[in-house]
Amino acid sequence: MAQMKVSQAKDSEAGDKFLRSLSMADRSGHLLETLDNLELRVEALREAAASMEQEKETLLELIQSVQNNQDMKHISDGEREELNLTANRLIGRTLTVAVSVETIRNLQQEEALRKATALIDEVVNKVLRDLGSAKNQLAALYNACSSEAPQGPIDQKFQSIIVGCALEDQKKLKTRLEKLIRNVSNADRSITLLDQKNAKPAKYNHIY
Repeated sequence: MAQMKVSQAKDSEAGDKFLRSLSMADRSGHLLETLDNLELRVEALREAAASMEQEKETLLELIQSVQNNQDMKHISDGEREELNLTANRLIGRTLTVAVSVETIRNLQQEEALRKATALIDEVVNKVLRDLGSAKNQLAALYNACSSEAPQGPIDQKFQSIIVGCALEDQKKLKTRLEKLIRNVSNADRSITLLDQKNAKPAKYNHIY
C-alpha cells in the first residue's frame, strides 16, 4: 500500500511538472505573439511619422513656391504683402509640428551617409556659380539612386557610396535630390523668363 502511494505520488509529480512546462510554453508563445504584434505597430508608427515628416517638407516647399511664383510680380504691392503675410503665417504654423524619425545605423552606414551628404552639398554650393552644370550633376546623382534604368548619366562614385547607406537614408537622400532638382529647375525657368522679358524691349525698339 505504501509503495502504491509513493508510485502515485511520483506519477502525480511528473504530471504536475508536465502541466507546468506546458503552461510555461503557452505563456512564452503568447508573449512572443504579443511582441510580434507590437513590432508591427512600431513599424507602422515609424512609417506614419516618416510620412508626416515628408508631408511637412512638402507643405513648406509648396508654400515657398507660392511666394516665389511669377504671378507675385504682377500684382499690387498691397496684395503681395498680404499674400506674403499669409504664407509666412502658414510656414510658422507648419514649423510648430515637430516630427523626427531616427535611423539606426552602424559605423559603415554613418560614414556612407556622411560622404553622400558631402557630395550633394558640394553640388549645391555650385548652383549659384553654374546653374546648368549643377542641374546636370544633380540629375546624375539622382540617377545613381534609381533602381530602374535611368535616363541620362549616372554618378558612379555617388552610386558606390549610397549603396552603403541605410535603406531609410537612401530614400531620404533620393527625396532631397528630387526637391533640389525641382528648385533648380524653377530657378532656371525664372531666369529663362527673365531673359525673354528683357529681350522683348530690344526687339521692339529694333522694329521701330
